[in-house]
Order: sequence, then C-alpha cells, then structure tokens
Amino acid sequence: MSALSNAAAQAIAQAGETAVVDGDALKAAEGASSAGFAYGLAAIGPGIGIGYLVGQAVQAMARQPESAGQVQTTMFLGIAFTEALALIGFVVFILLKFV
Repeated sequence: MSALSNAAAQAIAQAGETAVVDGDALKAAEGASSAGFAYGLAAIGPGIGIGYLVGQAVQAMARQPESAGQVQTTMFLGIAFTEALALIGFVVFILLKFV
C-alpha cells in the first residue's frame, strides 16, 4: 500500500498542491482507488455468470425449441439474481468511497 500512497502523493504534488500531503487528501485518494478496485472485482463475477447463463440458455433453446418459453423465463430469473451481486458490489463501492 505504500506504493499507492507514494503515487497518490506524487499526483497531488504535481497537480499544483504543496509538496506536503495532508492526511485527508491521501485518505481520499486511497479510498477512491480502493473503492474502484473493489467494484471492478465485484463486477467480474456477475459478468462471467451472466455470459455463461445466457450462452447455456441459448444452447438449450436451440436443442429444444418447444421449451424456449420456460428456459427464457428461468434465464431472466437467473440474470436478475446474478445482477444482484453486482448491485451489492456497487453498494460496497459507495460505502468505501464515502464512509
């Protein structure tokens, strides 16, 4: 984390601030970067899950077209539950950024 602290201090110093970085600016920079990293990690899982779910649903509909309605309904429910994970990650992102 010290590399991140040094990078944040250099970025603030280059932006025209004084060379001495106060704790609040450093805390804000570290909070923003860690929150962005956390949301990025939280978005990977649902992205992979939704892609896999839709791919398997399309394959199931191609194999048995008569059950396409039931497969499609189940697919949309699965997408909704998987997307809830991304929303939870977004809430954690907001909490890390502003608290």
